[in-house]
Amino acid sequence: MRLSTYSDYSIRVLMHAALRSPERVTVDEVADTYGISRHHLVKVVHDLGRNGYLQTQRGIGGGFTLGRPPEQIRLGDIVRLGEESDTVIDCADQPGRLCRLFPACRLKGVLDEAAAAFFAVLDSYTLADLVKQPSRMRAALKL
Repeated sequence: MRLSTYSDYSIRVLMHAALRSPERVTVDEVADTYGISRHHLVKVVHDLGRNGYLQTQRGIGGGFTLGRPPEQIRLGDIVRLGEESDTVIDCADQPGRLCRLFPACRLKGVLDEAAAAFFAVLDSYTLADLVKQPSRMRAALKL
């Protein structure tokens, strides 16, 4: 399984904000730090703000900070926000038509169970768990 770029960027943005807290962070700073597209980050930051994970401020002196304590931001919630679905397979071989194996196949159930276990593990961790060594992380990112 591979996380979408959106989920990856969401986690990086939140980690960056946690490491810089309580200072305000800009999209340009995150883009420069990680060498990623500013364009993609703008949408990520907007969505994280709309969902309460970030507090954003537009204009001169703008940027963002965490919208809630890192201990209250579960990784599973962030990944669910970034992924189109928590279903691994949809059992349709053509739009609007189920796969011929669907009545007898157990693959969907197995993959759904695996996805549930994946999210259960992510739900057991918070943003605070990811930034437990802030000094080392800040040094690695040259913050």
